[in-house]
Amino acid sequence: MTTALADAAPTTVADIPFNTHKRDWKKGAIIVAFCIIPVALLVVFTYWPFIQMCGYSFYKMKYIGTPKWVGLKNYADIFTRPELLATLKLSLYYMVGALVQVALALYLATVLAFKVRGGSFFKGAIFFPYLINGIAVGFIFKFFYTRGYVLDTVLQWCGFSQDQLPYWLKDQAINNWSLVGSSIWRYLGSTLILFIGAIMSIDSTLYEAAEIDGANKWQQFKHIILPGIQTILVLNIILSITGSLSAFEGPYVITSGANGTGTYMVQMDKIAHTDQKVGLASAMAVVLLVIIIICTLLQKIVMGLLFRNADDGTAKAAKAARKSDKARRRALKRANKVATGKAPLFKNGKAVA
Repeated sequence: MTTALADAAPTTVADIPFNTHKRDWKKGAIIVAFCIIPVALLVVFTYWPFIQMCGYSFYKMKYIGTPKWVGLKNYADIFTRPELLATLKLSLYYMVGALVQVALALYLATVLAFKVRGGSFFKGAIFFPYLINGIAVGFIFKFFYTRGYVLDTVLQWCGFSQDQLPYWLKDQAINNWSLVGSSIWRYLGSTLILFIGAIMSIDSTLYEAAEIDGANKWQQFKHIILPGIQTILVLNIILSITGSLSAFEGPYVITSGANGTGTYMVQMDKIAHTDQKVGLASAMAVVLLVIIIICTLLQKIVMGLLFRNADDGTAKAAKAARKSDKARRRALKRANKVATGKAPLFKNGKAVA
């Protein structure tokens, strides 16, 4: 059967049949029509407002009134006003929380991706908080951390006195970590599910071969799981870090940005809607976008360096396939030239390669 297929395959350009079917313009029009609608919505509601916002960032303006051109003054204010610089520092709390979230999700996914008693229950229980609305999560933790409520009650059951417990949302030494904890609780499930899907897509025979060779669980994780989920790992880290830079719902609902918990997004909302400094708020949004882009590029570079030696064999196999395909094409081209008399088969008594 393989020989018959090889004989039937075209060997020259002339042997390839020409497509004589008329182009179906109706199908093309339908495809274009379906593409125009989402692209138009994207341009009208995303790209055009963003361009306008970039323009607003160069003006001193309110929602009502005549804008006044100030140039780069709004951008200078962002990096000179202490209260705005303090909000950028708060992002470090959420970045640390994002890394803890990814590490914890990776550990749990490594356990739950395999057959574990009650695994389905734990997957659902951990993923459930992600399905809850962010505002509802904020109110849950607002009462959870309130003095004398859920957390304090549970700790008193464990033997702590209420006088020994801090004010979880007022004490500036701990309140931001409390908010980070609520963020980890909510987003851990989504990160976990992505990791589980990636781990389950790895060929199970690799684990069997590793066990035969005497590899322990840590070696299997390091040399099989990590390289196999490299793409998803990088994606999760990027999403977690960029999300930490734009944290809003938790601090806005739980503390309203009081007691040093106002993140960059909370402060930007206050400047835009309470103070009505639209130009400054627009400049803050542009700066945030630039910071997110820079962080994303840095993360990709760092992860590329960390995984530069990690190869699951796919890249090598693809490279070998490309080399084999090139060699086959050269041999086919040579055979065509010999068959048509354009190239000699022998030269000086030796076969020409």
